[in-house]
Amino acid sequence: MEIFQVDAFTQKPFAGNPAAVVLLKGPGEEGWMQQVAAEMNLSETAFVCPRGEGFSLRWFTPLVEVDLCGHATLASAHILWERGMVPGGGEVYFFTKSGRLSARRREGGLIWLNFPAQPLRETPPPPDMLKALGVSPLYCGRNDANYLLEVESEEMVRRAAPDFNRLKKAHPGGVIVTSPGKPPYDFVSRFFDPGEGIDEDPVTGSAHCCLGPFWQKRLRKNEFTAFQASRRGGELRLQLEGDRVHIGGYAVTVLKGELLPETGAG
Repeated sequence: MEIFQVDAFTQKPFAGNPAAVVLLKGPGEEGWMQQVAAEMNLSETAFVCPRGEGFSLRWFTPLVEVDLCGHATLASAHILWERGMVPGGGEVYFFTKSGRLSARRREGGLIWLNFPAQPLRETPPPPDMLKALGVSPLYCGRNDANYLLEVESEEMVRRAAPDFNRLKKAHPGGVIVTSPGKPPYDFVSRFFDPGEGIDEDPVTGSAHCCLGPFWQKRLRKNEFTAFQASRRGGELRLQLEGDRVHIGGYAVTVLKGELLPETGAG
């Protein structure tokens, strides 16, 4: 059973966000998939198997299964094209817990994901969460998945140094910190999710499902170039269309291997 490690939202190895991609011949057993994800110890491991005109896709952190993941979807599409598993290198369809998603590739290798928009509702920030993050937000909103905090400057985003143990107790889900960016970027962000075993995610495609609609209202435009300012860093392109967010990025394969039968791979 083949397994790959792909750096997503980057054009060079050892940057962007690494994801593992496991190619299955049929549906995997949930407990085994969670064990593989824990063994890989990356923010997400994707499990892909053929289904109808597309592929079933599930994502696991080292601790839990998640409903939506951008960088591991980008990595999965990249591997399917690289392995010649999609006729003519055409559009890829994924069946997931968040519905049907798709990926298409343009000249030059830029991959576009078609994801659901996840708009925010303004809400008071939990005081313990602010203390854990050490920031003073201009705005706080949330959706079913994450909190989003807008701060004054890119420097504040980059300087944020959360107390992750405290943050996990204050809010078990994800937290996005964002601000306007400096050219060529429209905005920057960072993403923290210690409750799901990810203190800081290097580049988070799914977080841009709410970042896109948020900055659409702020900047009154539908297309963006964004940067996630983690230590590894990653660049994303966004296009908003109705209730969908198109997320663009590159991917690079850095490792390929084989899961042995004694691991339970079959």
